[in-house]
Amino acid sequence: MKPRILLIEDNEHNRYLATFLLERSGLEVRSAADGAAGIAIAAEGGLDLILLDILLPVMDGYAVAGELRRNPALARVPIIAVTSYAMAGDRERALAAGCDGYIEKPINPDTFVADVTRFLRPAGETGA
Repeated sequence: MKPRILLIEDNEHNRYLATFLLERSGLEVRSAADGAAGIAIAAEGGLDLILLDILLPVMDGYAVAGELRRNPALARVPIIAVTSYAMAGDRERALAAGCDGYIEKPINPDTFVADVTRFLRPAGETGA
């Protein structure tokens, strides 16, 4: 079965590029344009990884990560911040909010899939 990734990203162009790259590499991608929709999709389960933009409308990625981490069914699903926040302390803030990793934007199309898949758990260790 293909690894299932949830991409929570409000920018349509970023969503398209990330989805294209991941699907071309054989991964299954679901997407949400805001945090509330992302939380709802994540609650359905069956995910292997969540890619989370930090700068989202209404509910920022830090709040989304916290909400996802409060769901025991999602405890083993890695959450990766994918963000343009690249100042000192931004990585640490994302990790403190509940993210397991951090990828800076703009993403590099040549390395993005490898950057993402290194966070996937080995078969049999998937999340919800």
